[in-house]
Formats: sequence, structure tokens, C-alpha cells
Amino acid sequence: VMTLGPERLRIVFAMAGALLVFNVLAFAFGEAPSDTLARAFMGTWGTAYGIGQVLFKSTPIIMTGLAFHVGLRAGLFNIGAEGQLALAGLLGAYVGCSLPESVPWLLAVPVVLGVALLVGAAYSGIAGVMRARLGVHEIISGIMLNRCADVLLPWVLVAGLGTQGVRTADLPASATLPRLDRWIDGLSGSAVSVAFPLAVVVTVGVYAWLRRTRAGREMRWVGLGPDACQAQGINVAWRRVQAMLLSGALAAGAMAGTVLGYKGYFELGLGAGAGFTGIAVAMLGRAGPVGLIAAALVFGTLAQAGLAINAQVPKEATGVLEAVVIILVAAAAYRRRRQVAPPTEPNHDGASAPAGA
Repeated sequence: VMTLGPERLRIVFAMAGALLVFNVLAFAFGEAPSDTLARAFMGTWGTAYGIGQVLFKSTPIIMTGLAFHVGLRAGLFNIGAEGQLALAGLLGAYVGCSLPESVPWLLAVPVVLGVALLVGAAYSGIAGVMRARLGVHEIISGIMLNRCADVLLPWVLVAGLGTQGVRTADLPASATLPRLDRWIDGLSGSAVSVAFPLAVVVTVGVYAWLRRTRAGREMRWVGLGPDACQAQGINVAWRRVQAMLLSGALAAGAMAGTVLGYKGYFELGLGAGAGFTGIAVAMLGRAGPVGLIAAALVFGTLAQAGLAINAQVPKEATGVLEAVVIILVAAAAYRRRRQVAPPTEPNHDGASAPAGA
């Protein structure tokens, strides 16, 4: 087990704790834990349809988790992914609805996605500029912008962008992403689409970009020591704004799985919760792209399992499991920091100082 490494051990530790709490919840609702666990498995990884649904539910939180990761590497806390995804989904879908059926797929999908990415980047850029120029913390501005989106979306839909009050018109077929059951018969009926492999490719690409490009490296350095970066001539404010722009665009990219690959239109509440779940995904799988994707699959599994056992255990109970996973990950990370921290020894003034300092 020790060969798994600390980050993978963190996922194993969190899943073991979630399994224990799952058994307790099943028993509390008068169900046999083994039977409930079997139903949950069959509804998720036990059938091809369940696997497809897990992949579908994991797709948007891969993107929002990646969005949060990018901001975090630059020392920023992008809590506004909910609003960024919602506005991007609405405006991207509206532009897609305006396209004629004759527009080819190779043009329609990039146009819709491009609009969504620009909207997400612009909305997150507000928080980035406020942090860089005015010193307003992005958590405060992110919460404010989320609330603004909550108020703005229903009004805009009713005022003219929506056809049925709470949703837009259907996108033309050329502006949607095909589902994977077109090529994999076993996934028939599930909602997983091309958006899932696209999210995986984007995740690997963004991690590589952060490591291998000058802009990506400087963003990471800014997150580690902005004062030192400023002394070395790096434009800290600009790198922070860039990180927020990229983070917002990635959060907006989650609409590929919800709007383009699933519904074919935007409606109120579509993708709700993905922005906040993405924070947990980023914290759980922050070591690399494999860890982040695995963490998203964990939360996608919990979401689908909640539906599979809803007749026996309320779906809301899976929220407890998600909270347990987050708490256990935080506890494991804290324990590791305590283990790797250098020992302290008293100095001449009687205070403690790191050994060897």
C-alpha cells in the first residue's frame, strides 16, 4: 500500500471512510448494508449503463475541479465557478440556438464552446481584476458574482432568451456533442458523451501547460511566493488575472457535458453544484491529472449511487458521504504535513526553531 504514494493513499483512505459511513447509513435506515452496497455497485460500476452514468456525472466536475486547480496554483480561490458555468451555459446555448441547421458540426460546436469559454473567462476576470487592482479577495467577489448570476439568469430567460420560461430553445443537432453509445453499444441509454474524453484530454493538457510553459510556471511561482516573484520582475497582478481568466474558461467548459452532450438546451439548475463539488475534486486529486480525474470519478460514483439506492436510502444521504470524503482528505493532508514538518528545538531565547536553522 505504501507504494501508492501519499496522494493515492489519500483517495484510498477517503474511500475506506466513506464505505464505513455508507454501511452505517444503510443500517440506520433499516437496510442490510451488504444488500445496499450491492445495489449501489450494480447501479454504478456493475453495469455498462451505470458506468456511463458515472462518467456523465463526472464530466462537469472534472472541468470545474481543473478550473479550481488552476486558480489555486496561482494562489487564488475561484469559488465563483457556479456562476461562471451557469452564465456560460445560457449564453452559449442561446448562440447555438441562433445557428441554422445547415451549419456543419465542425463549425457549430467550436462556435458555441468558444462563446461559452469567453463568457466564463470574462465573468471570472471580474474577480481577477478586483483582486489585482483593488485588493478585493476573490472569495468575497466570487460569492457576490455567484449571487448575481442566480438573480440574473431567471430574469434573462424570462425577458427573452428563454422560450419556455426556464429554458432556451433546442440547439440544432450540428451544435451538440454525440453520445458515446453511438460507438459503444453497452452504454446505450446513458448520458455520457464525447465531452468526457474531451475533458480528460483538456485536463492532461492543462497540467502539462502549467509545467512546461513560461506562463504556467510563473503562475505556479506566484502561488508559492508573490513577493519573491515581484522582486524577480514577474508581473504578479497580470499572472493572477490570467489565472482567473483561464480558470473561468475551464469552468465554463463544463457546459460541454451538460448542455451540448446531454440536454441539447440550457435550463435553470443545469449543472448546479458542479462548481462547489469541483473544489473538493481539486483538493482530493491535486497531485496530477490522473488524481484529479480519479477524484471526479469518486464523486460521480457517489452521485450515481445515490440514485441507485434512492428507494432504500434517501439520495440526500450521499451528501453526507461527500462531506465525509472531504473531511477525511483534509485530515489526511493535515497528518502528512505534520509528519513531514521539520522537528523544532529551542533556540537561545527559549523559543522553538526548526532543527538545523
